[in-house]
Amino acid sequence: MLTIGELASYAGVTVRAVRHYHAKGLLPEPERDHSGYRRYDAAAVIQLIRIRTLAESGVPLVRVRELLQADEKEFAAVVADIDKRLRAEIREKQQHRQRIARLVAGDSLALPKEVVEFLDRLRALGVDERIVQAERDGWIPLAARAPERVPDWMARKREQFADPQFIDFYLTLSQTLDRTDDDPRLAELADKLAAYLTELADEQGEDYIDDADIEPSLAALMDTLAFDTVPPARRLIGLLKTRGWAGWTRVERVGPTWSERGTRQEDPAQLRSRPER
Repeated sequence: MLTIGELASYAGVTVRAVRHYHAKGLLPEPERDHSGYRRYDAAAVIQLIRIRTLAESGVPLVRVRELLQADEKEFAAVVADIDKRLRAEIREKQQHRQRIARLVAGDSLALPKEVVEFLDRLRALGVDERIVQAERDGWIPLAARAPERVPDWMARKREQFADPQFIDFYLTLSQTLDRTDDDPRLAELADKLAAYLTELADEQGEDYIDDADIEPSLAALMDTLAFDTVPPARRLIGLLKTRGWAGWTRVERVGPTWSERGTRQEDPAQLRSRPER
């Protein structure tokens, strides 16, 4: 015969757990010996192990009592159901582990693989990390809003980056990040970008310039993210508008280009800085 401490030890539980199971009516209390101590037999050990196993599997104690009284067929069905639930929990925890592992990867936490590869390419080209961050921040709401469209958008990006001139825009903008709004390099970049957009519109049509079909409210959000991260971008778009084009996320023609006007419109910032005659 076993003491309560020996019973708990054999079954792998605490004495407190044994008393708890007594209180819940799961494990019958044995008669006390002449010294007033409980004494347990081998059947109590087996019963206690069954209780512990069911409880550790997540079975509520109310159901544990039912299962202990069930026949073999019912018991097997419940155990199969428990196993099914445990496998589902394991899959869920594996997914959690994958998400945690993605935290280490940085950009890949909230972005598809093809977007992460694009960001890595920007870095490899020497594009300033602030511009890369602006691109990343823009892609996060895009991917969350319309994940099924990311492959098409990325295909368009890869097509653009096949053109060395387009890459040069990113590199030139990288060089202007720490300069003032009246830096002539921004005006030069606006000239180049306007000429490039006009050439594309003439060759491919204006629909080719902005075929991403991003809703205006989302485009405005993405513009704000970009301008907050890369302040010169706001100035660049202002200069671009005087050259017949507007927008950062959604680019559109808003008027005739300088070449179509026949004369070059001077940048207001340059006019303000010119000394009076």
